[in-house]
Amino acid sequence: MTLINGESDARLAVTAARAGAAVVRDLYGGRLARHEKGDGDFATEADLAAERAILDVLRAARPDDAVTGEESGPRGAAGARRRWLVDPLCGTLNYAVRTRLVGVNVALRVDGETTAAATADPFTGEVFWTDGTRARLSSGDRDSDGDGDSDGDGDGEEKLTPSAASALVDVNLDPPFPNAPAFRAPSLLADPDFIERFRPRVVSSTLAVAWVAAGRRAAYVTDGHLADSVHFAAGIALCRAAGCTVTGLYGEPLHTGRGGLIAAADPGTHTALLAMVRRQAQKGT
Repeated sequence: MTLINGESDARLAVTAARAGAAVVRDLYGGRLARHEKGDGDFATEADLAAERAILDVLRAARPDDAVTGEESGPRGAAGARRRWLVDPLCGTLNYAVRTRLVGVNVALRVDGETTAAATADPFTGEVFWTDGTRARLSSGDRDSDGDGDSDGDGDGEEKLTPSAASALVDVNLDPPFPNAPAFRAPSLLADPDFIERFRPRVVSSTLAVAWVAAGRRAAYVTDGHLADSVHFAAGIALCRAAGCTVTGLYGEPLHTGRGGLIAAADPGTHTALLAMVRRQAQKGT
């Protein structure tokens, strides 16, 4: 565990994620201007304000570290050994239409490895975090009555324990699909074996990756190139620390080959999903 000025990187990730989550929660339900990014993507003032809050925490504690924010881009030396990856509001479209399925992601990469990460749920007060070895859930304060305010329920921690018992698999259906036509995520849902064994879910937020680590989802599947992704770095680190089976889309080591992600609660679930993806690829090529 890395300690700087008496505070571990993991605890700092939790503090920063909570700061962003507080902003997201406080601005929920208000009229928020959209800032268009192109190709149908946009940010809201909540995205921007949450990122500012997170960056303030990180700069105060680690002024020499580099940072990449989804909204503000990279800051610091391009080859910095330590770089924070910040996704201030994952699930912006959900949030904009008042759907409470969003996450706040903060991760630290040191020499190419994620050594600390946190994913916060603004509306339950939960923070899923890892120091690169342990994977834990901090309950924190929550908004159980839906009034937009923290209920002050206190804090407790528990170990994240993956489980495939739910048979729920989240699949990212957002285009583009870099591996098409060999693999298209929507086609996976029509696979007879998938229908027989699993139940699809589409949360449209990488909060669902943390849920795999916590045993609330059997797996998560997405296409795309995810190396140093502000969206996925925290969830991947959580799954790895919790003992999930995590590979690229075709079973290769993560961030190699054709990209993508299968994060599964156990080897059996991973093997089943991998067979379906490979079968689809054989049909598509």
